[in-house]
Amino acid sequence: MSFSVVINIKREIETSGTPDKVFGLLANVNYSASHFPKVDKLVDLGDNTFRWEMQKISIASYTLQQTIYASRYTADAAARKITWTPVQGVGNAIVEGEWVITPKEGGTKVVLSTKGDMTVDFPYFLEFIISPLVVMEFTSMIDRYLLNLQESFSTL
Repeated sequence: MSFSVVINIKREIETSGTPDKVFGLLANVNYSASHFPKVDKLVDLGDNTFRWEMQKISIASYTLQQTIYASRYTADAAARKITWTPVQGVGNAIVEGEWVITPKEGGTKVVLSTKGDMTVDFPYFLEFIISPLVVMEFTSMIDRYLLNLQESFSTL
């Protein structure tokens, strides 16, 4: 038996990079994804759709599973907004979200909103133990991702 873990994350960062350059970096899915930790493989499925194959999640000496999902990306340069919508039937997770990039004095404000729904292949009675660990792991990866992006933004 398996269970679902839902992860909702919203983060805001600021950078001295210009809004157009920040948008360009984030709209380039391959380049942006290169900043994300623990990506085993990013597969271009065409039509701005990508399958993410993450490294297996390990917590302490336990290996949980590999997360795989696909999302289609849409970049709106005029609105400085990038969205991703889930591709159904690919992998064991559904991930959606958006980047919103706005100018601010001396740089750019970047807001990330994302939601993931991951199926965890463990017995249901372990949900109360495993779920918080999965949320913690993915939250940590998002925070590392943003730090990595901020380093690149600072050179724009």
